[in-house]
Amino acid sequence: MVGKVTAPRGAAEEVSTRMSGPAPAYQPTVTEEQGAICRQLIRRHTAPQAEVYRARLALLLHEAPALDNVAAGRRLGKHENWVRYWRRIWATEGVRLADKPGRGRKPAVSPPAGGDGRGLGL
Repeated sequence: MVGKVTAPRGAAEEVSTRMSGPAPAYQPTVTEEQGAICRQLIRRHTAPQAEVYRARLALLLHEAPALDNVAAGRRLGKHENWVRYWRRIWATEGVRLADKPGRGRKPAVSPPAGGDGRGLGL
């Protein structure tokens, strides 16, 4: 085989945290305090799993910031686009584990009542 290099039998394989190709465009910074919050969240049995995955990603990027999106996603069992999305959010808005509040439930508007309470009275 051309171009394939194998380690001698019994030798430990060196796992690289850097793959060939460009570095990720967004490099979020995770502080020690945020890392402690992430570790605490991961240990909670009742934590929402979406937040646990984000905490695991934040810790992974804190330990290996040069890790590319494909490798980070592979380690967490997530797609590379998910990693790319959260990297971008954290680099531009800061690290947060919870979702932003949505628009909420649509307001229930009842039609204007006629004189007898049965609608417009048409």
